[in-house]
Amino acid sequence: MSGGLYSMQSKEFDKTLDMTKIKPYGDTINDGKVQLSFTLPVPAGEEATESAKILLKKMGLENPQVVFFKELTPGYTFFNCYGSLTHTVDYSSVYVPKVESNKMDMHETDEYIRANVGRKIVVVGASTGTDAHTVGIDAIMNMKGYAGHYGLERYEMIEAYNLGSQVLNEDFIAKAIELNADALLVSQTVTQKDVHIKNMVELVELLEAEGLRDKVILICGGPRINHELAKELGYDAGFGMNSYADDVASFVAQEFVRRNEVKTL
Repeated sequence: MSGGLYSMQSKEFDKTLDMTKIKPYGDTINDGKVQLSFTLPVPAGEEATESAKILLKKMGLENPQVVFFKELTPGYTFFNCYGSLTHTVDYSSVYVPKVESNKMDMHETDEYIRANVGRKIVVVGASTGTDAHTVGIDAIMNMKGYAGHYGLERYEMIEAYNLGSQVLNEDFIAKAIELNADALLVSQTVTQKDVHIKNMVELVELLEAEGLRDKVILICGGPRINHELAKELGYDAGFGMNSYADDVASFVAQEFVRRNEVKTL
């Protein structure tokens, strides 16, 4: 019965794809179907599920359904819910600042550096501040890389130094000076209470105080990082989810060449 009702409702949807009025897709264009989960600080029961439905309606969901709930601990209930979103987004008007560079693979980047720079580019990376996570910086720096994308240590024309985790900004800068770094890579995974923002800003301020900010290519990355945020904080580029060494190396190489071309004008 419910399956037949669902099929009947599905047929009523306008299946025309309008890029100015995009809605979530479940099994029919414009059905708006979404799944979400959350926890409320209330005891499990009928009042709790009804409260969850009321919240779903306030979020703009039609036909809200609580399909699963469970008491996590006395006074706290977890919900898994479905509904049809009524809101739309004008996809055609969406603008997202992106890193401006042509993506090259490892061999192409090596050839580009060899032809346009003539020496290895020195890159120093670390998870700075109190961040103890290395999965991000290792994926970019380590020779084996990640998901079939070789890390910077494997590039012939990049001299890569991975300093690991919990590297103080002062120590990071000192090592960059010692190695005469061309580019600095900062990985930030721990982002609770925006601790990554404070740490990243501090690094920029310290580089400026040392007169080094304009002398290095400064890049940051992590699951909560995007290019727009990076630029706002004073970085040259930001790489978020689904970014690999190819993306970083391509940008570093092309930005290095661009800067040196400007200097020679």
